[in-house]
Amino acid sequence: MTPKRFVVGLTGGIGTGKSAALKAFESFGAATVCLDQIAKEQAKPGREGYKAIVKAFGPCILNDDRSINRALLGRVVFGDKRARLGLERATHPLILKEMKRLVGKLKGLVVVDVPLLFEKNLQKNFDATMFISCSPRKQLQRIIKRDGLSSQEARRRMKAQLPLDQKRILADVTIDNDKDIKHLHKHINDYHSGLSLLLGGLSHGNHD
Repeated sequence: MTPKRFVVGLTGGIGTGKSAALKAFESFGAATVCLDQIAKEQAKPGREGYKAIVKAFGPCILNDDRSINRALLGRVVFGDKRARLGLERATHPLILKEMKRLVGKLKGLVVVDVPLLFEKNLQKNFDATMFISCSPRKQLQRIIKRDGLSSQEARRRMKAQLPLDQKRILADVTIDNDKDIKHLHKHINDYHSGLSLLLGGLSHGNHD
């Protein structure tokens, strides 16, 4: 029987281009879910994730308007492994619960952007895994340019994740993203077409 849903766990390293890959899949017709976006929603005042973060880090992590100071939180957790693990314990169960709820409403090819897919051993939640990779030099350049970070801070954030070579070994599919966006889109289109054939032409992104 043709499956009504095929769920791909998409990951990469910080700055390797997984967000661009997710947008490409969406442009070709796949349904997409982004865990970073779920995390942002959960961190809004009044949400369960917000309450968990404030409980774990205290009111010092808040802006004057009581919203979470994401820049400060980022510096804290990327500079202290215990703090990072504390944030993950506080928020990951809520994020994964929401991910499963959203994916359960979708049909066809579903691509989920999961930053810590292999770090947290989440492969069992997906039918296949895809890793967006690039050279460490290119990765560093992109992080510095995108986030306005120093080289030292960018390297610290890279080291907070599994090395790219380890993720490459664990992934079912790897796409190298050292070139331009046009090159990345070609690869994504090829995989989207192949997975669509696998699904037997089911319409993508439709809701139950």
